[in-house]
Amino acid sequence: MIARVVWIATLAIVAVKIAGLQLDRQTRRTSAIAQGVPELFRSAAQFPIAANALAGPDPVLVLSEAEKLVSRRPMPAEHLRVLAQAQFAAGEYNQGTLTIQYAALFLRRDTRDELLEELGREVLAEPEGAGRTTLVDIVSGGERWHNQFMNRGARVMPPDAFAEIVRSTIAQGARYDCGLLEQAGRVVSARDEAIGASFAEIVDDQC
Repeated sequence: MIARVVWIATLAIVAVKIAGLQLDRQTRRTSAIAQGVPELFRSAAQFPIAANALAGPDPVLVLSEAEKLVSRRPMPAEHLRVLAQAQFAAGEYNQGTLTIQYAALFLRRDTRDELLEELGREVLAEPEGAGRTTLVDIVSGGERWHNQFMNRGARVMPPDAFAEIVRSTIAQGARYDCGLLEQAGRVVSARDEAIGASFAEIVDDQC
């Protein structure tokens, strides 16, 4: 009897998930139904939701929905544009410009590390600043960012900024591959021994 109840419950959960995913995909053709997609299943649906918010009067809502969009689907570049517009609407003019440039360039394989290092010193200079917190939201919200962030971020971001972002994303639920974490730790240590020592504590806690 218990096994039957568990089986029925499992089927119900699977059915709800399939329905949610199908509804999300349908928004590519019928954007008007986006609001009806449950938050848990929003991927394609998040773009029309963010776009609609952008046309509204609430800059806080605009920024929130745009950050969700980019965290879930950082590409295509159109999504990054929406985030930039949302940051402008919220009055984050300079930071919006810099963050959008950095996030877009970071994803391009042909972007030189030297350019990312130079921009990173501007965008990520302030501890717990807007640049760092924006990247925390993006990285923690999208697993597709994790490997590239870990591999490249350790090389091009200011070591203290990289360590802060990793620590904050883990606090928000991100889980990184231990091998990548350890490799990133070695890169950070080579660049800044003190930050490398603190980063080792993050690796130990996570792995």
